[in-house]
Amino acid sequence: MILGLDTSGAISVAVCDDDGEKVLAANLDSRSRHHAEVLVPLIDATLEQAGGTRADVSAVVVGRGPGPFTGLRVGLVTARSIAAVLGVPLHGVCSLDGLALQAAQEALPGKRGRIAVALDARRREVYYRSYEFTADGWRAEGEPAVAKPADVAEQFAGADLRVGRGALAYPDLLAPGAGEELADVSAEWLIRAAFARQPLGGMDTSSSEPLYLREPDAALPTKRKSALGL
Repeated sequence: MILGLDTSGAISVAVCDDDGEKVLAANLDSRSRHHAEVLVPLIDATLEQAGGTRADVSAVVVGRGPGPFTGLRVGLVTARSIAAVLGVPLHGVCSLDGLALQAAQEALPGKRGRIAVALDARRREVYYRSYEFTADGWRAEGEPAVAKPADVAEQFAGADLRVGRGALAYPDLLAPGAGEELADVSAEWLIRAAFARQPLGGMDTSSSEPLYLREPDAALPTKRKSALGL
């Protein structure tokens, strides 16, 4: 069994067969601020639904983000811990890639064209990346980035399909081309992205380093204040 998980926004867990093609169980929790409490129980519940336990996991696929610092860290640390304890391979995939592949398979006419993905980055910003799907496979246009919606509106306007919770949050600027079902990253599609027969050009899944793209919202003070406030 391949275990997949993503905490770039919503909490998504999926279990697929060893080929990464058949989904055995999948669950999504849309709460975006309770990752530490929700993730591990959701993993165990999903494995049970798939008819297995952690001992049956042959590989782990984790979303690297981009995403808010705390939630993303919880997912990556959990995935690394499970893979290390079980002694199984760990594959890291950009979370935006998984949503792009799902959109292409489920909503892109002819499965060919340009898809723009945007996730909510808070602070009135979005994480975004664009993709080109052709008969020969698919490729990303540049690296994932974070910006104000107005700064990426022109790029999104030229896409055949616009998906993700970030696009839904700013419909006037990013004009989403799909509904709520293509709002959040799905762990099952991260698994498929990692094991796709036509993978993203040059995709390296050997790294599980997080794609934070910016500093965490909370930071340690640089200087300790005295009792007088100085």
